[in-house]
Amino acid sequence: MLRADVLLLDLVIVLGAARLLGRLARRVGQPPVIGEIVAGILLGPTLLGPWIGDDLFGPDMRPALSALADVGLILFMFVVGLEIDQKLVRGKGKVAASIALGSTSVPFALGALLALGLAGRHAHGRTTAFVLFMGAAMSATAFPVLARILTDRQMHRTTLGGLALASAAVIDVVAWTVLAVVVGIAGAEASTGQWQVLLAVPYTAVMLLVARPLLARLVPAFDRAGRLTPGLLSMVLLGLIASAWATEWMHVHFIFGAFLFGVVMPREGAERLNHQILERLEQLAVLLLLPMFFVVSGLNVDLRTLTVSSLGVLAAILAVAIGGKLAGSYLGARLRRVPARQSSALAILLNTRGLTEIVILTVGLQKGVLDGELYSLMVLMALITTAMTGPLLRRVYPDRRVARDIAEAERAALGVTAAHRVLAVVPGNPVDAVDADPLAGLAAALASARTPSEVVLAHLQPYPHGRLEVGAGLSFELAEMAETMGALEALAARVRERGPNARVVSRFSAQPGAELPGLVLSAQPDLVVVPRDAPGHERIVAEAACRTVTVLPGAYDAAGPVAVHHGSGDAAAHVALQLALAMGRPLVVVGRGRAASLAQRLARLGVDATAAAGPPADALVITPESAVPPPGAHLLVRAEQDADPVDWAGVTRARAEG
Repeated sequence: MLRADVLLLDLVIVLGAARLLGRLARRVGQPPVIGEIVAGILLGPTLLGPWIGDDLFGPDMRPALSALADVGLILFMFVVGLEIDQKLVRGKGKVAASIALGSTSVPFALGALLALGLAGRHAHGRTTAFVLFMGAAMSATAFPVLARILTDRQMHRTTLGGLALASAAVIDVVAWTVLAVVVGIAGAEASTGQWQVLLAVPYTAVMLLVARPLLARLVPAFDRAGRLTPGLLSMVLLGLIASAWATEWMHVHFIFGAFLFGVVMPREGAERLNHQILERLEQLAVLLLLPMFFVVSGLNVDLRTLTVSSLGVLAAILAVAIGGKLAGSYLGARLRRVPARQSSALAILLNTRGLTEIVILTVGLQKGVLDGELYSLMVLMALITTAMTGPLLRRVYPDRRVARDIAEAERAALGVTAAHRVLAVVPGNPVDAVDADPLAGLAAALASARTPSEVVLAHLQPYPHGRLEVGAGLSFELAEMAETMGALEALAARVRERGPNARVVSRFSAQPGAELPGLVLSAQPDLVVVPRDAPGHERIVAEAACRTVTVLPGAYDAAGPVAVHHGSGDAAAHVALQLALAMGRPLVVVGRGRAASLAQRLARLGVDATAAAGPPADALVITPESAVPPPGAHLLVRAEQDADPVDWAGVTRARAEG
C-alpha cells in the first residue's frame, strides 16, 4: 500500500542525495549526472540492502517514483528534440556524416557480435531484439553531456567543438531512429497482435508534414502576446503529452513521441518562444523530475548480484564500447582529412554516453530486452565512459591548445582587412542595455574618420547565475545566446547605416573580465572603445597596443559641443576633433592663450572651433586617461605607444575627402 509519508520522505532523500552527489561530481570535474546515478545506486539494494531499502524504496513506492521519473523523462526528451537544429550541421555536413557513420557503425557491429556471444545467457529467447539493442546501446553518444563539456572548456566556439556538436547531433538522430526500430521489433517478439507498431512510420510523417506547420502558428501568437502566456504553454504541454501517449500506445515508447514533438517545434523566428518554454520547463524537469529518473535508474542496479564471470562480461563490454567508439570516430574523421590530434579529441568526445545511454538502457529494461544483471553492467559502462572523457580530453587536447583555437577562430571570423578597425566592448546584456546603441554610435563616429573602416562589436556572454547543473545541455545558453546575437546584429546593422562596416564577435565565458583582454588583442584593432564598467577594463587599457577611449557614465547624455582641454595631449585632441567632425558638433578648446590660437588654426581649416575658459554645461568632455578622472569628464583617451604628432590639416582634409 502506498504511504504518502514514506513517498514524501523518499522525495526528500532522493533530491538531497542527487544534489549532494551531483555537486561532488562537478567538484572533481565530472558531469553532475554521474553523481546522480551513483546516488541512485547507493540508495538501491547495492548499499542499503533488503532491509532499509525495502522500507524506503520497496515495491509499493517504486510505481509512484517511476511515474514521476517518467514525467521528467518526457520533458527531457522534448528538450533533446528541441535542441536538434540543422544550424549545427550547416557547413559541416560531409565531415559530420563521415564521423557519425564511423562512430555508430563500428561500435554497432562490435556490440552486435558481443551480443551474439551473450545471447545464450541474457537474450531469454529474444535474440534478434537483444542483438540489435546491444549494437544501438554501444553506438550512442550523449549530446547534452557532450555539449556541457564543450561549453565548460569553451570549445563550442572552436572548429573542433562545432564539428563535435554537429557529429553528435547526427549520431543522436540515428541512435533514436535505430532504437525505435529495435523497440518495435522487441514488441513484436514479446507478443502477437501488436499491429499498432506499424503506425509509427505514418505517425512520424503526420508530425512532420501536418503538426509542424500547425505548431508554427505559435510564433505569431507569441509575438502578439509579447510573452509566453499560460494558454500557449498549455497548448505545448498538451501536444507533448499527447504525442508521448500516442507512441506508447503504439508499443514503441513514450520517449519517441516526446522527442519527435521537440523536433517538430518551430525554429524560424521562434528563438524567444523556445527560450521561454525551456526556461519554464527546465526548472521543473532538471531540478526535480530528471534527478528522480536518474535515481530510479540507479535503484534498478544491484551490484551485489555480480559474480566473477560478471566482471569478465563487464571487461568485454568496456572493450567493445570504448574501443569501437574511439576507433570508429577516429577513422571517420581521418577519412575526411581531419588532423590526427583533432581526430583523437573528437573520438574521445563522442565516447561520452551519460544521459542518452541511461535512457536507452532504461527502455531496454522496461521492454524486457535487458535483464537485471546486464542492465547493471551497462550502467557501469555508461558511468565509466562518461567519467573518462574529461581527463582524457585534457591530456590529448590541453587548455593551451583550446586557447589557441579560440583565438584562431576569432581571427578567422574577423578576417584580414586593411580597414581602420575600431573595437567596441559591449558589456552586460545588449538585449536590455540602454547604452548599447549610443556606444555603437560612438564607435561608428570614431571609425568614420578614415576609410575604409569597420567596427567590431565584442561581447562575452557570462553563464547565467545558478545555471542548471543536471543535464539539459546547451538549451538555456543557446537560447540566451541567440537572443544576444540578435541584439548585437541589430546594433551592427545600425553601425552600417552610419557608413563603416560592422562585425560581431560574441561567445560564452565563465570569466569575462579575464578573457576580454585576450579577445581585444586577438582582433588587432586600431582603436578600442570600452566603458569604464566593462569587466577587465583596466587590463584592456593597460595591455592594448593601440589608442583606447574609456567611456564614463553620463557620456551619452552630453548632447552639446565636443570639448577638450588644451594641453591635454595630441591623442585626446585628435579624438575630440574626429568626433566633432563625425557628429557635426562644434569643437570647444578649453583654456587660455594657446587654446585660442589652436581654435583659430582649426577654424581656418574649416572646423567649427572656438576657445572658452571652461567647457559648456552640456558638452562632451574629452581628457587623457588617468586614475582619477577630472570632474565633468566623459571620455578618457590613452595614446598608443610611439604615437606621431597629429597632422591637423591632414585630419580635416581626409575627413573632407571621405
